[in-house]
Amino acid sequence: MRNRTAALFLLAIGASGVAWGQARPDAPIARYDGPDREQRLLAGARKEGVLMLYTSFHEQNLPLFVSSFEKRYGIKVRTWRSGADKVLQRIVTEGGAGRFDVDAVHVGSGELEALHREKLLQRVSSPHHKNLLPAAMSSHREWAPTYLTVWVQAYNTNAVKKETLPRTYQDLLDPRWKGKLGIEAGNDDWFGKTVTEMGEQKGLKLFREIVAANGISVRKGHSLLSNLVVSGEVAFAITMHSNLSESARKQGAPVGWIALQPLVARANGVAVARKAPHPHAALLFYDFLIGDEGQKLFAERDYVPASRAIQSPLKSADLKIIEPGPALDQADKWEKAFRETVVRRSGAD
Repeated sequence: MRNRTAALFLLAIGASGVAWGQARPDAPIARYDGPDREQRLLAGARKEGVLMLYTSFHEQNLPLFVSSFEKRYGIKVRTWRSGADKVLQRIVTEGGAGRFDVDAVHVGSGELEALHREKLLQRVSSPHHKNLLPAAMSSHREWAPTYLTVWVQAYNTNAVKKETLPRTYQDLLDPRWKGKLGIEAGNDDWFGKTVTEMGEQKGLKLFREIVAANGISVRKGHSLLSNLVVSGEVAFAITMHSNLSESARKQGAPVGWIALQPLVARANGVAVARKAPHPHAALLFYDFLIGDEGQKLFAERDYVPASRAIQSPLKSADLKIIEPGPALDQADKWEKAFRETVVRRSGAD
Protein backbone atom coordinates (compact mmCIF):
# COMPACT_ATOMS: atom_id res chain seq x y z
CA MET A 1 0.00 0.00 0.00
CA ARG A 2 2.92 2.38 0.54
CA ASN A 3 3.45 2.89 -3.19
CA ARG A 4 -0.11 4.07 -3.73
CA THR A 5 -0.73 6.05 -0.54
CA ALA A 6 0.03 9.48 -1.99
CA ALA A 7 -2.28 9.01 -4.96
CA LEU A 8 -5.07 7.63 -2.79
CA PHE A 9 -4.76 10.39 -0.21
CA LEU A 10 -4.92 13.14 -2.83
CA LEU A 11 -8.14 11.61 -4.09
CA ALA A 12 -9.72 11.40 -0.63
CA ILE A 13 -12.06 14.34 -1.16
CA GLY A 14 -15.17 12.58 0.12
CA ALA A 15 -18.54 11.59 -1.28
CA SER A 16 -21.27 9.24 -0.09
CA GLY A 17 -24.02 7.31 -1.81
CA VAL A 18 -27.71 6.86 -1.05
CA ALA A 19 -29.80 3.73 -1.38
CA TRP A 20 -31.65 3.04 -4.60
CA GLY A 21 -34.62 0.74 -4.93
CA GLN A 22 -35.11 -1.81 -7.68
CA ALA A 23 -34.99 -0.10 -11.03
CA ARG A 24 -37.89 0.14 -13.46
CA PRO A 25 -37.62 -1.83 -16.74
CA ASP A 26 -37.02 1.48 -18.59
CA ALA A 27 -34.31 2.64 -16.15
CA PRO A 28 -30.61 2.76 -17.13
CA ILE A 29 -29.37 -0.78 -17.69
CA ALA A 30 -26.85 -0.59 -14.85
CA ARG A 31 -29.69 -0.22 -12.37
CA TYR A 32 -31.99 -2.80 -13.92
CA ASP A 33 -32.13 -6.04 -11.93
CA GLY A 34 -35.19 -7.69 -13.38
CA PRO A 35 -35.41 -11.43 -14.19
CA ASP A 36 -34.28 -10.91 -17.79
CA ARG A 37 -31.21 -8.86 -16.81
CA GLU A 38 -28.66 -11.34 -18.17
CA GLN A 39 -30.48 -11.66 -21.49
CA ARG A 40 -30.63 -7.88 -21.89
CA LEU A 41 -26.98 -7.49 -21.03
CA LEU A 42 -25.91 -10.28 -23.36
CA ALA A 43 -27.90 -8.87 -26.26
CA GLY A 44 -26.30 -5.47 -25.79
CA ALA A 45 -22.84 -6.94 -25.23
CA ARG A 46 -22.98 -8.92 -28.47
CA LYS A 47 -23.64 -5.70 -30.36
CA GLU A 48 -20.69 -4.07 -28.59
CA GLY A 49 -18.53 -7.14 -29.14
CA VAL A 50 -15.72 -6.28 -26.72
CA LEU A 51 -14.89 -4.79 -23.35
CA MET A 52 -11.78 -3.09 -21.97
CA LEU A 53 -10.68 -4.16 -18.49
CA TYR A 54 -8.13 -2.28 -16.38
CA THR A 55 -6.89 -4.46 -13.52
CA SER A 56 -4.18 -5.29 -11.03
CA PHE A 57 -5.28 -8.92 -10.78
CA HIS A 58 -2.48 -11.47 -10.53
CA GLU A 59 -1.03 -12.10 -14.00
CA GLN A 60 -1.03 -15.88 -13.55
CA ASN A 61 -4.74 -16.00 -12.73
CA LEU A 62 -6.10 -13.26 -14.99
CA PRO A 63 -6.13 -15.43 -18.18
CA LEU A 64 -8.37 -18.00 -16.48
CA PHE A 65 -11.09 -15.46 -15.69
CA VAL A 66 -10.87 -13.81 -19.09
CA SER A 67 -11.03 -17.08 -21.01
CA SER A 68 -13.90 -18.39 -18.88
CA PHE A 69 -15.93 -15.24 -19.54
CA GLU A 70 -15.13 -15.25 -23.26
CA LYS A 71 -16.03 -18.93 -23.57
CA ARG A 72 -19.37 -18.44 -21.83
CA TYR A 73 -20.52 -15.27 -23.56
CA GLY A 74 -18.45 -14.92 -26.73
CA ILE A 75 -17.43 -11.38 -25.79
CA LYS A 76 -13.78 -10.44 -26.31
CA VAL A 77 -11.96 -9.01 -23.29
CA ARG A 78 -9.03 -6.66 -23.80
CA THR A 79 -6.95 -6.06 -20.70
CA TRP A 80 -4.48 -3.53 -19.36
CA ARG A 81 -2.76 -4.81 -16.24
CA SER A 82 -0.47 -3.01 -13.82
CA GLY A 83 -0.08 -2.28 -10.10
CA ALA A 84 -3.22 -1.03 -8.37
CA ASP A 85 -1.77 2.46 -7.90
CA LYS A 86 -0.97 2.70 -11.61
CA VAL A 87 -4.46 1.50 -12.58
CA LEU A 88 -5.93 4.22 -10.39
CA GLN A 89 -3.60 6.85 -11.81
CA ARG A 90 -4.36 5.91 -15.41
CA ILE A 91 -8.14 6.05 -14.98
CA VAL A 92 -8.00 9.39 -13.17
CA THR A 93 -5.60 10.85 -15.75
CA GLU A 94 -7.68 9.65 -18.69
CA GLY A 95 -10.87 10.91 -17.10
CA GLY A 96 -9.33 14.31 -16.49
CA ALA A 97 -8.33 14.48 -20.14
CA GLY A 98 -11.84 13.55 -21.30
CA ARG A 99 -10.69 10.16 -22.53
CA PHE A 100 -12.87 7.20 -21.63
CA ASP A 101 -11.47 3.88 -22.85
CA VAL A 102 -12.03 1.71 -19.78
CA ASP A 103 -15.23 -0.28 -19.37
CA ALA A 104 -14.61 -2.30 -16.21
CA VAL A 105 -11.99 -2.10 -13.48
CA HIS A 106 -10.85 -4.73 -10.99
CA VAL A 107 -8.55 -3.53 -8.19
CA GLY A 108 -8.47 -3.18 -4.40
CA SER A 109 -11.21 -1.50 -2.41
CA GLY A 110 -9.03 1.54 -1.64
CA GLU A 111 -8.50 2.33 -5.30
CA LEU A 112 -12.16 1.69 -6.07
CA GLU A 113 -13.24 4.02 -3.30
CA ALA A 114 -10.91 6.70 -4.67
CA LEU A 115 -12.48 6.27 -8.13
CA HIS A 116 -15.92 6.61 -6.54
CA ARG A 117 -14.86 9.87 -4.93
CA GLU A 118 -13.61 11.10 -8.29
CA LYS A 119 -17.07 10.28 -9.74
CA LEU A 120 -15.61 7.94 -12.34
CA LEU A 121 -17.76 4.90 -11.55
CA GLN A 122 -21.46 4.19 -11.91
CA ARG A 123 -23.90 2.70 -9.47
CA VAL A 124 -24.95 -0.87 -10.27
CA SER A 125 -27.89 -2.98 -9.12
CA SER A 126 -27.29 -6.71 -9.43
CA PRO A 127 -29.24 -9.75 -8.23
CA HIS A 128 -25.88 -11.21 -7.11
CA HIS A 129 -25.36 -8.49 -4.50
CA LYS A 130 -27.56 -10.36 -2.04
CA ASN A 131 -25.00 -13.17 -1.74
CA LEU A 132 -22.01 -10.92 -1.02
CA LEU A 133 -20.61 -10.32 2.46
CA PRO A 134 -22.41 -7.23 3.82
CA ALA A 135 -19.28 -6.02 5.62
CA ALA A 136 -17.39 -5.95 2.32
CA MET A 137 -20.06 -4.13 0.31
CA SER A 138 -19.86 -0.46 -0.56
CA SER A 139 -22.84 1.57 0.65
CA HIS A 140 -23.05 3.49 -2.64
CA ARG A 141 -22.94 0.32 -4.80
CA GLU A 142 -20.46 1.76 -7.27
CA TRP A 143 -18.25 -1.29 -6.81
CA ALA A 144 -18.78 -4.79 -5.48
CA PRO A 145 -16.34 -7.14 -3.71
CA THR A 146 -15.10 -10.15 -5.64
CA TYR A 147 -12.69 -11.67 -3.13
CA LEU A 148 -10.94 -10.88 0.12
CA THR A 149 -7.24 -10.52 0.67
CA VAL A 150 -6.77 -12.06 4.12
CA TRP A 151 -3.50 -11.61 5.98
CA VAL A 152 -2.37 -14.74 7.82
CA GLN A 153 0.93 -15.85 9.33
CA ALA A 154 2.98 -18.31 7.26
CA TYR A 155 5.82 -20.48 8.53
CA ASN A 156 8.37 -22.93 7.23
CA THR A 157 7.44 -26.32 8.67
CA ASN A 158 11.09 -27.43 8.74
CA ALA A 159 12.16 -24.38 10.72
CA VAL A 160 9.19 -24.01 13.08
CA LYS A 161 7.64 -26.83 15.08
CA LYS A 162 3.88 -26.79 15.25
CA GLU A 163 3.83 -26.93 19.05
CA THR A 164 5.89 -23.74 19.26
CA LEU A 165 3.59 -21.62 17.08
CA PRO A 166 2.33 -18.40 18.66
CA ARG A 167 -1.27 -18.15 19.80
CA THR A 168 -1.25 -14.37 20.01
CA TYR A 169 0.91 -11.54 18.70
CA GLN A 170 2.15 -11.14 22.27
CA ASP A 171 3.83 -14.54 21.95
CA LEU A 172 6.18 -13.08 19.32
CA LEU A 173 8.05 -11.42 22.19
CA ASP A 174 9.46 -14.85 23.11
CA PRO A 175 13.24 -15.02 22.46
CA ARG A 176 12.72 -18.12 20.28
CA TRP A 177 11.61 -15.78 17.47
CA LYS A 178 14.80 -13.73 17.38
CA GLY A 179 16.01 -13.47 13.78
CA LYS A 180 13.11 -15.55 12.46
CA LEU A 181 10.40 -12.97 11.76
CA GLY A 182 9.56 -11.36 8.42
CA ILE A 183 6.97 -8.85 7.21
CA GLU A 184 5.97 -7.28 3.89
CA ALA A 185 7.16 -3.69 3.41
CA GLY A 186 3.89 -2.18 2.16
CA ASN A 187 1.41 -3.52 4.70
CA ASP A 188 0.54 -0.21 6.33
CA ASP A 189 -3.20 -0.77 5.66
CA TRP A 190 -3.01 -4.12 7.48
CA PHE A 191 -0.99 -2.47 10.25
CA GLY A 192 -3.51 0.33 10.72
CA LYS A 193 -6.46 -2.04 11.03
CA THR A 194 -4.57 -4.50 13.26
CA VAL A 195 -3.36 -1.81 15.66
CA THR A 196 -6.78 -0.16 15.75
CA GLU A 197 -8.44 -3.47 16.64
CA MET A 198 -5.86 -4.05 19.41
CA GLY A 199 -6.30 -0.54 20.76
CA GLU A 200 -4.03 1.98 19.09
CA GLN A 201 -1.54 2.73 21.85
CA LYS A 202 -1.44 -0.86 23.06
CA GLY A 203 -0.89 -2.15 19.52
CA LEU A 204 1.86 0.33 18.68
CA LYS A 205 3.64 -0.49 21.92
CA LEU A 206 3.48 -4.22 21.25
CA PHE A 207 4.99 -3.97 17.77
CA ARG A 208 7.75 -1.68 19.02
CA GLU A 209 8.57 -4.28 21.64
CA ILE A 210 8.56 -7.16 19.14
CA VAL A 211 10.96 -5.30 16.85
CA ALA A 212 13.21 -4.34 19.77
CA ALA A 213 13.26 -7.85 21.21
CA ASN A 214 13.55 -10.04 18.12
CA GLY A 215 13.80 -7.86 15.02
CA ILE A 216 11.66 -8.16 11.90
CA SER A 217 13.08 -8.67 8.41
CA VAL A 218 11.23 -6.34 6.01
CA ARG A 219 10.77 -7.63 2.43
CA LYS A 220 9.06 -5.99 -0.54
CA GLY A 221 6.35 -8.07 -2.13
CA HIS A 222 4.22 -10.91 -0.79
CA SER A 223 5.38 -13.27 -3.53
CA LEU A 224 9.00 -12.70 -2.54
CA LEU A 225 8.20 -13.13 1.14
CA SER A 226 6.28 -16.33 0.36
CA ASN A 227 9.28 -17.71 -1.54
CA LEU A 228 11.57 -16.86 1.38
CA VAL A 229 9.30 -18.78 3.74
CA VAL A 230 9.38 -21.76 1.38
CA SER A 231 13.19 -21.65 1.28
CA GLY A 232 13.44 -21.20 5.04
CA GLU A 233 15.29 -17.89 4.86
CA VAL A 234 12.31 -16.38 6.70
CA ALA A 235 10.99 -18.87 9.24
CA PHE A 236 7.82 -16.99 10.17
CA ALA A 237 6.08 -14.30 8.10
CA ILE A 238 3.82 -12.02 10.13
CA THR A 239 1.92 -10.83 7.05
CA MET A 240 1.14 -13.23 4.22
CA HIS A 241 -1.79 -13.44 1.84
CA SER A 242 -3.74 -16.58 2.67
CA ASN A 243 -4.06 -17.69 -0.97
CA LEU A 244 -0.28 -17.70 -1.45
CA SER A 245 0.32 -19.83 1.63
CA GLU A 246 -2.52 -22.22 0.88
CA SER A 247 -1.41 -22.67 -2.74
CA ALA A 248 2.18 -23.36 -1.64
CA ARG A 249 0.98 -25.86 0.95
CA LYS A 250 -1.16 -27.71 -1.61
CA GLN A 251 1.80 -27.91 -3.96
CA GLY A 252 3.82 -29.71 -1.31
CA ALA A 253 6.03 -26.86 -0.15
CA PRO A 254 7.16 -26.96 3.53
CA VAL A 255 4.67 -24.24 4.45
CA GLY A 256 1.94 -23.97 7.02
CA TRP A 257 -0.14 -21.01 8.13
CA ILE A 258 -2.10 -19.80 11.13
CA ALA A 259 -4.50 -16.92 11.69
CA LEU A 260 -3.74 -14.76 14.70
CA GLN A 261 -6.44 -12.40 15.96
CA PRO A 262 -7.35 -9.81 14.85
CA LEU A 263 -7.67 -11.47 11.45
CA VAL A 264 -7.57 -8.58 8.98
CA ALA A 265 -8.91 -8.62 5.43
CA ARG A 266 -9.28 -6.18 2.55
CA ALA A 267 -11.85 -6.44 -0.21
CA ASN A 268 -10.88 -6.46 -3.87
CA GLY A 269 -13.64 -5.66 -6.27
CA VAL A 270 -15.07 -4.85 -9.66
CA ALA A 271 -16.70 -1.69 -10.97
CA VAL A 272 -18.14 -0.30 -14.19
CA ALA A 273 -16.78 2.99 -15.47
CA ARG A 274 -19.28 5.85 -15.46
CA LYS A 275 -18.69 6.53 -19.17
CA ALA A 276 -17.93 2.98 -20.27
CA PRO A 277 -17.98 2.77 -24.08
CA HIS A 278 -19.23 -0.83 -23.82
CA PRO A 279 -21.58 -0.72 -20.81
CA HIS A 280 -23.52 -3.92 -21.48
CA ALA A 281 -20.32 -5.98 -21.78
CA ALA A 282 -18.90 -4.32 -18.67
CA LEU A 283 -22.02 -5.11 -16.63
CA LEU A 284 -22.04 -8.68 -17.90
CA PHE A 285 -18.42 -9.07 -16.73
CA TYR A 286 -19.31 -7.43 -13.40
CA ASP A 287 -22.09 -9.98 -12.82
CA PHE A 288 -19.84 -12.83 -13.98
CA LEU A 289 -17.19 -12.08 -11.35
CA ILE A 290 -19.62 -11.78 -8.43
CA GLY A 291 -21.91 -14.58 -9.59
CA ASP A 292 -21.51 -18.27 -8.80
CA GLU A 293 -19.23 -19.12 -11.74
CA GLY A 294 -16.73 -16.35 -11.07
CA GLN A 295 -16.83 -16.86 -7.33
CA LYS A 296 -16.09 -20.58 -7.72
CA LEU A 297 -13.06 -19.69 -9.85
CA PHE A 298 -11.75 -17.46 -7.06
CA ALA A 299 -12.23 -20.26 -4.54
CA GLU A 300 -10.46 -22.76 -6.82
CA ARG A 301 -7.45 -20.43 -6.86
CA ASP A 302 -7.43 -20.33 -3.03
CA TYR A 303 -8.81 -16.80 -2.76
CA VAL A 304 -11.48 -16.08 -0.17
CA PRO A 305 -14.60 -15.43 -2.29
CA ALA A 306 -16.87 -12.54 -1.36
CA SER A 307 -19.99 -14.64 -1.85
CA ARG A 308 -21.49 -16.32 1.20
CA ALA A 309 -22.78 -19.06 -1.12
CA ILE A 310 -19.28 -20.34 -1.91
CA GLN A 311 -17.22 -22.39 0.52
CA SER A 312 -13.74 -21.28 1.61
CA PRO A 313 -11.33 -22.20 4.44
CA LEU A 314 -11.90 -18.82 6.14
CA LYS A 315 -15.63 -18.53 5.53
CA SER A 316 -16.56 -18.74 9.22
CA ALA A 317 -13.58 -16.74 10.50
CA ASP A 318 -14.05 -13.51 12.42
CA LEU A 319 -12.69 -11.26 9.70
CA LYS A 320 -11.95 -7.61 10.43
CA ILE A 321 -12.48 -6.05 7.01
CA ILE A 322 -10.74 -2.77 6.29
CA GLU A 323 -13.19 0.05 5.63
CA PRO A 324 -11.83 1.73 2.48
CA GLY A 325 -13.18 5.21 3.23
CA PRO A 326 -11.52 5.64 6.64
CA ALA A 327 -8.42 3.84 5.31
CA LEU A 328 -8.12 6.46 2.56
CA ASP A 329 -8.58 9.31 4.99
CA GLN A 330 -5.94 7.93 7.37
CA ALA A 331 -3.49 6.63 4.76
CA ASP A 332 -0.68 9.04 5.63
CA LYS A 333 -1.07 8.39 9.35
CA TRP A 334 -0.70 4.63 9.07
CA GLU A 335 2.03 4.73 6.45
CA LYS A 336 4.07 6.89 8.81
CA ALA A 337 3.24 4.74 11.84
CA PHE A 338 4.19 1.51 10.07
CA ARG A 339 7.43 3.00 8.78
CA GLU A 340 8.44 4.40 12.16
CA THR A 341 7.30 1.43 14.26
CA VAL A 342 8.42 -1.48 12.09
CA VAL A 343 10.36 -0.57 8.94
CA ARG A 344 12.86 1.96 10.33
CA ARG A 345 13.32 0.15 13.63
CA SER A 346 14.16 -2.96 11.63
CA GLY A 347 16.83 -1.06 9.69
CA ALA A 348 15.06 -1.44 6.34
CA ASP A 349 14.44 2.24 5.63
